[in-house]
Amino acid sequence: MADNSTTPRVSQADHDALRELADAGNEKALDRLADLALARNDGDELNELLDEGSDLAGEHLTTRAIAARDLVELQRLADEGIETAEQALDDLLE
Repeated sequence: MADNSTTPRVSQADHDALRELADAGNEKALDRLADLALARNDGDELNELLDEGSDLAGEHLTTRAIAARDLVELQRLADEGIETAEQALDDLLE
């Protein structure tokens, strides 16, 4: 695997600590996990984080859906209450 210097490197122990903090209600830890999932292009984790209440994960998923012009995903995200997804969907349907 090629070294990608733009992908943040986080040890498993650090990831586990972030997860523990997020599970305890720390929103900054939840946001950090969302950023790391985005950097790894891990849509499954972003969806899990959205389910846990991470608005940032929803924004990251919205950005990905806009880039892919994925109207179904934008509708799903809009239904989840992500306002930028709703606006992007409206814009793409005009």
